[in-house]
Amino acid sequence: MFSERVLHNIFYRIGVFALILFSLNGCKNTSKSIYVQKRNRPAKEWKLVWYDDFLSPELDTTKWTKIPAGNADWNRHMTDDPACYDIRDGKLCLTGIVNPDTTKDSRKFQTGGVYTKGKFAFQYGKVEIRAKLESAKGAWPAMWMLAEENRYGKYPRNGEIDIMEHLNFDDIIYQTTHSYYTLELKQKNNPPHYGTAKIDVSKFNVFGLKWFPDRLVFTLNGEETFVYPKVEGVDPSQWPYDQPFYLLIDQQLGGSWVGQVEPEDLPVRMIIDWVKVYQ
Repeated sequence: MFSERVLHNIFYRIGVFALILFSLNGCKNTSKSIYVQKRNRPAKEWKLVWYDDFLSPELDTTKWTKIPAGNADWNRHMTDDPACYDIRDGKLCLTGIVNPDTTKDSRKFQTGGVYTKGKFAFQYGKVEIRAKLESAKGAWPAMWMLAEENRYGKYPRNGEIDIMEHLNFDDIIYQTTHSYYTLELKQKNNPPHYGTAKIDVSKFNVFGLKWFPDRLVFTLNGEETFVYPKVEGVDPSQWPYDQPFYLLIDQQLGGSWVGQVEPEDLPVRMIIDWVKVYQ
């Protein structure tokens, strides 16, 4: 039989060895759902750490939650109604529809969206989402990120990263950052807080972000389209992007930016092929 002291030494050595392995890997899983990459990690090949290719016939609820309705423009029409969600042929369809039964739900429209809040978040790395966007008056599909832990207080102090937003029948997408610095201090040009990129909405496209400790690099089909850098000598609220963020993907409808929804243009879908996150 091993003595208590011997057992303690064995478990201590195992723990030290595991810690060394995590250090050599260059990133760590701080919980079951949060992946944080080290700031000064040497340059390495991207390694896939999380993904969904939607090959299951049902939404994987260990990864995603259907976004609940709220009072903001972006989530006003969100629902968990199955009519707004479909997985087939390895693709997730989020669909905006005219509400077929306003006696149960008084809202005129319903739509679908999913997020990884409480299930997956990451700090630094690369995210890519392959999807096809359909167009309609009042359609506002978006892929974006919000802070998991709210380190700096209430919105917008923790920032927002909009990987992609598309409006109506536009042939461009918007790629944007929002924060206390841009929204409350009105510092939208020091540095510029958004860019646009031309898009062929008739095809599947890969929307992406490469996130580093000192810059956000937005991409479209693997090409860099817009860079938002960390700036020295300005208000610290300019860079809240030093904490874990989670993903949101939603087929938003209507609002002050996109305008009113045209019912005759519905249904409208965002079709997601896969989502991949690398560190």
